[in-house]
Amino acid sequence: PDTSMVDNSHDEQLIHPVENVTESLSSIDLPVELVDSQKPADITNLWEYIALNATTLNAQHSRISKQQQWYLKHPNYMNKVSERARPFMHFIVQTLEENNLPIELALLPIVESAFDPFAYSHGSASGLWQFIPMTGKRFGMEQNWWYDGRRDVIKATHGAVKYLTYLNRYFDGNWYHALAAYNSGEGRVRRAIKKNERLGRSTDFWSLDLPKETREYVPKLMALINILKQEAAQDNFTWPIIANAPVLDIVTVDSQIDLAIAADFAELTLTELHALNPGFNRWATAPDGPHHLLLPLQKVPLFKDKLAQTQAKERINWLRYQVQPGDNLGEIAQAHYTSIDIIKQVNELNGNVIYQGDYLLVPVALKSLDEYTLSKTQRLASIKDKRQRSNKAKLTHIIQSGDSLWKLANTYKVSTRALAKW
Repeated sequence: PDTSMVDNSHDEQLIHPVENVTESLSSIDLPVELVDSQKPADITNLWEYIALNATTLNAQHSRISKQQQWYLKHPNYMNKVSERARPFMHFIVQTLEENNLPIELALLPIVESAFDPFAYSHGSASGLWQFIPMTGKRFGMEQNWWYDGRRDVIKATHGAVKYLTYLNRYFDGNWYHALAAYNSGEGRVRRAIKKNERLGRSTDFWSLDLPKETREYVPKLMALINILKQEAAQDNFTWPIIANAPVLDIVTVDSQIDLAIAADFAELTLTELHALNPGFNRWATAPDGPHHLLLPLQKVPLFKDKLAQTQAKERINWLRYQVQPGDNLGEIAQAHYTSIDIIKQVNELNGNVIYQGDYLLVPVALKSLDEYTLSKTQRLASIKDKRQRSNKAKLTHIIQSGDSLWKLANTYKVSTRALAKW
């Protein structure tokens, strides 16, 4: 892939379509460290808490040492992933503990996605926990035009817990085999074990004939665990402090809501709200609720008050659209970045037939679509823009009757913002 889309050699298989995701998450007002502990023994730094309670995975190997050296030589990388992890880490740790899984598995998203909820791989894996579509659906992550549960931190974390629990049982409690299978599939790891059994060889993880990526995958996690423990022992934490307390809360919204309106209710920027809720593909939640939003704790009362004062129909901006010659529902939906189903539902249409001159109610974004920078459309356009810039591609288009910025952007697969700038 184009190196401008990749964080570094440690996640070289990943594409990071959002350049400012770290800034977006770090700009959110969250407590860094709690100083009003209930008792002196409280551990206020979550990294220290993980290090103290990471007692399950413990290994030393030359492959681990190699990965440790890489991480120690790249402190900026660790700072970046720590900032991305800050809003979500306490929830992940809490979920692992509630399900009796090793707390050190909270470091796995560093290996998987560099804690970038928008990261995806050429193998179609997506989100913090890098689920492919099929496995995501298998473990409860809905995926549709409006929403991708693989990027939803809540849904994906619960899915990862279920998958890791299943893999651990499948391999009779061997976490190293389970982790290898999380990367390359249980079938491949099982075949490698059976092969070594037939040859009379050891079946521990380090002896298995596995793909290069998998042979490096478990050592990367072990390297992070070892570094964390060593720094804790030396009282020398270089990673940005993360408060050992909840900083986000889950709020349920029973209807469709424009993300810009939700951001205004919570007094967040649109980018900040979407960075906390990366599962939403478009400018709004799906038509059918309920939906959940992750919000900073201190913003929740304000959001709930404003939500209660607003009727469901006021949470979406509506356009009264008159059907033009040659229009069809598909083109109208595409032009307004919505779906055919919601237009039919709102206008009580039984089929796809519409008539010239009729009026339709169409949901439209409150703000310019270019301001929804973390929507799927804008992320894909950003990647294409980068590729075009890297290839120094240039094309001249002569304006024709009926052209618009939106049509040209759609034709050439670029963003309207980039087109206007050019």
